[in-house]
Amino acid sequence: MDVRHQILSLSALSTLSADALLVVVAGDSLDPLLDAAIAGPLADAIAQGDFQLKAGRTLYLHRLPGVKAPRVVISASAGVTPKAFKAAVAQGLAALKTTGARRVGIATVGLEVDASHAEAAVGAAFDAVYVYRHTKPSAPPAPAFDTALFLTDKGHAKMAQLGLARGQAIASGVQLAREWANRPANHCTPTMLAEQAKKLGKSHDLKVEVLDRKAIEKEGMGSFLAVSQGSEEPPRFIVLRYQGAAKNKAPVVLVGKGVTFDTGGISIKPAAEMDEMKFDMGGAASVLGTFRAIAELKAKVNLVGLIPACENMPDGRSLKPGDVVTSLSGQTIEVLNTDAEGRLLLCDALTYAERFKPAAVVDIATLTGACVIALGHHRSGLFTADETLATELSEAGQAGLDPCWRMPLDEEYDDGLKSNFADMGNVGPRAGGAITAAMFLRRFTSKYRWAHLDVAGTAWKSGAAKGGTGRPVPLLTHFVLSQAA
Repeated sequence: MDVRHQILSLSALSTLSADALLVVVAGDSLDPLLDAAIAGPLADAIAQGDFQLKAGRTLYLHRLPGVKAPRVVISASAGVTPKAFKAAVAQGLAALKTTGARRVGIATVGLEVDASHAEAAVGAAFDAVYVYRHTKPSAPPAPAFDTALFLTDKGHAKMAQLGLARGQAIASGVQLAREWANRPANHCTPTMLAEQAKKLGKSHDLKVEVLDRKAIEKEGMGSFLAVSQGSEEPPRFIVLRYQGAAKNKAPVVLVGKGVTFDTGGISIKPAAEMDEMKFDMGGAASVLGTFRAIAELKAKVNLVGLIPACENMPDGRSLKPGDVVTSLSGQTIEVLNTDAEGRLLLCDALTYAERFKPAAVVDIATLTGACVIALGHHRSGLFTADETLATELSEAGQAGLDPCWRMPLDEEYDDGLKSNFADMGNVGPRAGGAITAAMFLRRFTSKYRWAHLDVAGTAWKSGAAKGGTGRPVPLLTHFVLSQAA
């Protein structure tokens, strides 16, 4: 989808040449500058009780006299924040989905537009046109929208253009992450994920290296390999590099969990909803999406992505409860539950990250059901002992409308990982499971600033709207951009 900026004052909206005009109204009164050809019918609809300036309400007006655009939709916003504005744009576009409108103008009434509003509008527009069809040729056609015009006056043009550029890059990254998360495990194997990384490298000038099983063995990633040994699909360790700053500038490193299907292994999961375990590579997908966004923005930052990718399957060769494995760091791990496999991949990737002498490392993983219980599906879990990093990631989440919530890392939680047979167990007690998982990862991060994002509750949706969300690409992109600044 193409999203552009166009200068057009509120008083001249009727002159817009487009298939549809979406007017988002914030507040409980109409701006006196609003084009009379639209303000009159809108005021009449309010007076007749056909429309109210309340969040969630939309009004469709067809072929208004004096208005060039044949379709006009009014959408009421809950407030002036980018979050409220994005919801109102999404509702307005939903009212146009079944029409033939291709070129849509988006105007605002009652709010001061900045770059964040423009970015939010792009996100809503891209969401409106996304349809998964890789394995579903019978999927309904996408809405006809192919161009959105974000309308502002001259005074807001510069900020609008900045927000639109950022929004399009982030939205393209979100779509890439959604697409690969949505693909079934037989259409998204570790090898296929690696091929997609190479394809992204060619199209966006990234350096991409893929380590096969032999190379992973040579590195000494015994923990990662132990998870993959029960699967017929070979593991892949994917390394992506983007250089937008001087070579001597320390990179940000993103580590994404890439379990392309998770049965739980010998500690097998219940059958109900196991199909959703194709989403267990949501962390990996978000790393790919963030690289796409950062590369498109040509950010002045160095970025490294690490993706350990494999399947977790039950087999005669599978990892067994009670087995002890040796990680790349040399620390040994007693595997008490083979369904706590994500941390076994990540710990080796986190040790591998040391060689880049990073400015900061953030791992992203659909790691624990406990995090879903704690935070639900709105906020991702954030774990870090670094106060500055915590603030930067939290602010990035707010800016990207992709929020997280900081969880504790008190030393007392570490006691749950004690083992009589290894340096640590891979799980602690059931209570506080998301925290003990983070405490496990923390043991491999002493040589750099580190944060962990548990996205088990936010990387995908269940039910009728089942599918990948592309989160936390917006959060990560804003964070990486903040490091460039």
